[in-house]
Amino acid sequence: MAKWIQGTVIDNIHWTENLFSLKIDADVDSFSAGQFTSLALDVGGKRVARPYSYLSSPDQQPIEFFFYTAVDGVLSNAMVKLKVGDSIWVRQQANGFFVLDEVPSADELWMLGTGTGVAPFFSILHTELAWQRFQRIVLVHAVRTEEDLRYQELVQGLREKYPDRFLFQAFVSREVCSGTITGRVPAAIADGSLENTLGLQLDTRRSQIMLCGNPDMVKDCTETLKARGFTKNRRRTPGHITAENYW
Repeated sequence: MAKWIQGTVIDNIHWTENLFSLKIDADVDSFSAGQFTSLALDVGGKRVARPYSYLSSPDQQPIEFFFYTAVDGVLSNAMVKLKVGDSIWVRQQANGFFVLDEVPSADELWMLGTGTGVAPFFSILHTELAWQRFQRIVLVHAVRTEEDLRYQELVQGLREKYPDRFLFQAFVSREVCSGTITGRVPAAIADGSLENTLGLQLDTRRSQIMLCGNPDMVKDCTETLKARGFTKNRRRTPGHITAENYW
């Protein structure tokens, strides 16, 4: 049976009305970048738990998570109110297969995420393994409004550290913003605008793709990519597309 341990809130960062991050001091077991754990609070005499991907890399402390406050989300609406020093339950052991060990080798890795679904990508990008395995890495972050584009300081740090190897592209679906693509990621793959903007082509011979976030984005990107010859990546039948739905 998985063990719950008590963590302590180190910081609660309120980015927008609906987005926040928690930094937590907790003695968790070692994990692989891209994995998730469960967080829980006792609400109304009942322990309410949900899985969340680590945003922090395995060698970072405190551990960090990125949240969207759902209207009907009992746990997220309780966590957003936590203060520094408050306690929170954390599963000691991480789980999940959305990790680089499950992704075949290639020249390029494309990471396509929506909303808080970029969390596991930041965890992966801050490991040496990512840069040992791939020559170039593309991070795509799709959000509704410009204010939802968070962790840009991490993006800038990666640009400075890997100027010739790291590419970033933001998508904003409900506003027209400078430097971003307006609309949805699947459409930009279908019409070629994502590749044209980046100056890099998706190619079955060179590219691996990781998808994380909104299930509709994951589904539509997968179908669009399959039409171009990409295949789902499975342990028994390695392919190009590794995906994780975020709810």
